[in-house]
Amino acid sequence: MAVGVFAAVLLACFYGDFPIPAGDVVQSLLGQGTSSTDFVVIQLRLPRALCAVAVGAALGASGAAFQALTRNPLGSPDIIGFTSGAATGALLQILVVGGTALAVSAGALVGGLASALIVYLLAMGRGAVGYRLVLVGIGLNALLWAVNSYLLITADLDDALSAQVWIVGSLNGRSWDQLWPVVGVCVLCLPLLMIAARPLGLLEMGDDAAKALGVHADRTRIVIVILAVALAAAAVATAGPIAFVALAAPQLAKRLTGSVAVGVLPAALMGAFVLVTSDFVAQRLFAPVQLPVGIATGCIGGLYLIWLLLSEWKKGRG
Repeated sequence: MAVGVFAAVLLACFYGDFPIPAGDVVQSLLGQGTSSTDFVVIQLRLPRALCAVAVGAALGASGAAFQALTRNPLGSPDIIGFTSGAATGALLQILVVGGTALAVSAGALVGGLASALIVYLLAMGRGAVGYRLVLVGIGLNALLWAVNSYLLITADLDDALSAQVWIVGSLNGRSWDQLWPVVGVCVLCLPLLMIAARPLGLLEMGDDAAKALGVHADRTRIVIVILAVALAAAAVATAGPIAFVALAAPQLAKRLTGSVAVGVLPAALMGAFVLVTSDFVAQRLFAPVQLPVGIATGCIGGLYLIWLLLSEWKKGRG
């Protein structure tokens, strides 16, 4: 999967609306290109592709954590309302308060953590796992999308148009300035999430059995929720609430690796690959018009969600 991500990034650097010979692209990547080639490859294509890698990895890891925590393939942050909460916080900064990109990121983080806290408190009557958390999250997700729609229709027209493109999920115009914050969050949170997620297999046996083996169930869940929400919020602040990557990447990685559990690192790599590939398709499918990548992931993810729901329904009948 890591090789696939690397190949997808190279593909994104080689192809675009402005044709550049492959040798010149290689020279630019090696730091020996001309100023015009460096501008296209280093300043436009490469940071966008790396943004897709970082955002996809953050969403994939966050989805893996929540799916493992809930023991439910529908328990991803975009289904249970956490990315919607992050989008609400970011939209409040963009449309109401105003501010810098750092303020938008802070708003997304606060909104994501607040929505996670609400869902956790409402679902904690049964340990905050399973279908109870998923159902509470779906309800909150619908409520937050109503709030987001209200913010859009009551905002200034120009601000609403730019925010609407952002809320669909887009990597258009992403530069090095937008890349570094999400990379920083991934570098900090991904290793911690991989360590914190190790006891999840013990939690599946029940809280009492986990405690007997030395695992603090509630504390472990809280730490995982905070780290996973931070990753999802950083992704939303960078590219908007891109749909279905967090839902599909962990399950695709699980099937590809043949693993029984949902792993954080394979899901992160799969999320990066899915988003880089989807963004390339969104750029080239209707070129020179560049579609927001959220449209591509929404089309693919919608079909995947239908298949997943049918699979779960058949298992329930069996």
